Formats: sequence, C-alpha cells, structure tokens
Amino acid sequence: MVKIKAVDIVKRFGKFTALRGISVDIRDGEFFTFLGPSGCGKTTFLRCIAGFEMVDQGRIYFDDEDITYLPAYKRNTGMVFQNYALWPHMTVYDNIAYGLKVRKVPKEEIDKKVKEVLKLVHLEGMEKRTPHQLSGGQQQRVALARALVINPRVLLLDEPLSNLDAKLRLEMRAELKRLQKQLGITTIYVTHDQEEAMSISDRMAVMDVGVIKQVGTPEEIYLRPKDPFVADFIGQGTFIHGQVLEEEDGRLVVELESGLGKVEAIPSDPTNKPRIGERVLIAIRPESFEVGVKDKLNLFDVSIYHVSFLGDRKRIQAEANGVKFIVELEPTVNVEIGKRIRISVPPKSTLAIRMG
Repeated sequence: MVKIKAVDIVKRFGKFTALRGISVDIRDGEFFTFLGPSGCGKTTFLRCIAGFEMVDQGRIYFDDEDITYLPAYKRNTGMVFQNYALWPHMTVYDNIAYGLKVRKVPKEEIDKKVKEVLKLVHLEGMEKRTPHQLSGGQQQRVALARALVINPRVLLLDEPLSNLDAKLRLEMRAELKRLQKQLGITTIYVTHDQEEAMSISDRMAVMDVGVIKQVGTPEEIYLRPKDPFVADFIGQGTFIHGQVLEEEDGRLVVELESGLGKVEAIPSDPTNKPRIGERVLIAIRPESFEVGVKDKLNLFDVSIYHVSFLGDRKRIQAEANGVKFIVELEPTVNVEIGKRIRISVPPKSTLAIRMG
C-alpha cells in the first residue's frame, strides 16, 4: 500500500490549462475516485500520476518519495484504460504476462503469477482465447489482470466500465471493489458517472474546469455539498436561489426568488456559513420531500407534469412559479399528471449553499 500526495499540480497544453493547482491526499489502501464532467481534467490528472504526462508545476509523492519527474516505467503503477488496450493477436495468457516478460521475470514465476491472477478475476480456463473471443466483461477482467499481475504500488482505472452494458456495469463495480479490498491496493478511479462514483468510492473528489470543488465520502458530498456545482452535479435535486433574511441557533430564514416565499434551512457547509443579506442556493434532494402540510414554512404547491414509476419509488417532476421540482415518494402515493399537490421538506434537509 502507498499513500499519494499531490501538491499544487498545474498542467498546460499550449495555452490551455487543464489542471489549475490540484492538491489532494489519498490514503493507504483507499479507493479514491475523481468525478466530473468531460473535459474537467480528471483523466489528465490520472495520467500525471501514472507518469504519462509531466506536470508543469507542483509535486507528486508516493509515500515520502518525490516521483514528480520519475519516468512512468519506474513508478510501478498498473493502469486499466477505457478501451482496455489489449493486444488483439495475443492470447489472454500472453496479454496478462506481457508486463512480466518486459521485466524479464523468469518463465516459471510468470506462469505462477498469471495463473494466480486468472483465478483472482475468475478467468480460469480462458488462457488460450484471444480478445475477440471474449465478452466485454471478460475483456475488462483481462485488462484488470494485466494491471494487477505486476504487483503495482498503485492501481489506476480510467473509466474502465464505460463500454459495458448497464447490468454488467453493476456486477463489475462490486467485483472491482471486492478485488481492491482483498488486495489492499491504493486505487484511483476516474469516471463521469455519479452513481458509479457514489457506489464504489471510499472517498471522492468532484472536479470542474481543472479544479477540485470538494473532497469527501459519498455521503458527505451528497448530503452536504459545499459548492453549487457539486450540489447540481451529484444526483438529482431541486435548486432555488434566495437571500438570507435571518439566522438563529444554526438555522437560516431564506426568502426565495420566483415568489416562492420563505424557507427555513441549514448551512450545507457549517465551516462556510452564509451571512444575512447574502444570496444562496437552496438545494433539496428528491427523497427529502413529503406530501402534505408539515410546517408553516417549507411548503410548496406544485403542478405535476411528469410521473415515473421506478419500482421502489415514484419520481415526480413538477413546477411552481417557473421553478422545477424533483420529488420522490412512496410507490403507493396516488399522483397524476396535471394535478396540484402540496409538498413540504423539513429544515434539516433544506440546504443553503453560499454562492461563489
């Protein structure tokens, strides 16, 4: 296991700055995910960790070793690419053994290590097949086995599940997590899929335009976003701008824009509380709403324009004064398109986020 520390990483491509001072600490044996939209810099950062890109500014450490300008082949990282990058003319065995042969590992040891890792990824008996004879999920396992067989200090995964169908992606998420915990290897994962990041990560960093917006556990980032971008990018939500009128005992009274009245809210980030008079973003998660009158504040009369049945819940899309609401209720609740309903949300689930 190894801990990774990046300090003020800047990476430029000509006049374009892809990374704008990234600093992050990744713990020993941690499954750490970089999440963000396309073009935010997450893959560039992963390539800097691997040594495929050299940084223009900043330092990268593996434990206490400065590896900032160490060549990629000396960093001992294993990487799984989005397209797997398997040799089409090689068998499964030879694809996995390739890195060991390059390192001039003895033949007997290669055979032992390849057989061990084939068992680890449940590909026993497929040694003689070529990549075109495998399913997408099996190809992904070969790519993973090839990365693991060299016993890397760090495992790097660049959107490795994006080419799989939805059901197989779910299965492989669980398999990746199982393998990572079994091996105890420090792992950095890159994805643009919020659900994937939430389900697989010990901690995660949300990125946008070359900067890290927030680092935390999936629960922290979903339930207490510190930034309007993070609140909007992670999961579904209802977002309304407003202005803080009062503050008492940790609760805020916020006058909503669009004529929606007042709500009681709590600061989403207690270390960066909005002040009286400041403009804030009110964020409410879909599952926080209830039907009916609960309090004098935090009530909304909305018109339903779409209903989705999702098995364990109903997702309602509604509107009030031009503001869109996303509400999730028990599947037995009777709601119809075109009807108006009154919904409420408790203050503890009404989050006020400072703008800027």
